[in-house]
Amino acid sequence: MDSYKTGIFSEILACAFLVLHGFRILHRRYTTGRNTNRAEIDIIAKRGKLILFVEVKHRKTVMAAWGAISKTQERRLRLAAETFLLQKRWRGDARFDVIIVRAWHIDWVKNAF
Repeated sequence: MDSYKTGIFSEILACAFLVLHGFRILHRRYTTGRNTNRAEIDIIAKRGKLILFVEVKHRKTVMAAWGAISKTQERRLRLAAETFLLQKRWRGDARFDVIIVRAWHIDWVKNAF
């Protein structure tokens, strides 16, 4: 399976994982900006008064997954999340999580950044 298909499959697994934990999926692959300022949030989910912005990584190790999230990507994700919250006029809580999909295991890092 190529990396694109692996990424899509990992996002589907992460969505199922979140649904099993009581979240409702609002968006997948939410995109803002253009060209160099473009940002994509893999999953936006909601449970009660909490909006969850989730970055999904498929790697062999947790450390490899963390190494794949740059400060530039983190900044773009924050800006995309702010855009989403402003568009929706959201007044509840919001959080950034990372879900790491590994062979036969899912790691959920809450409040990742």
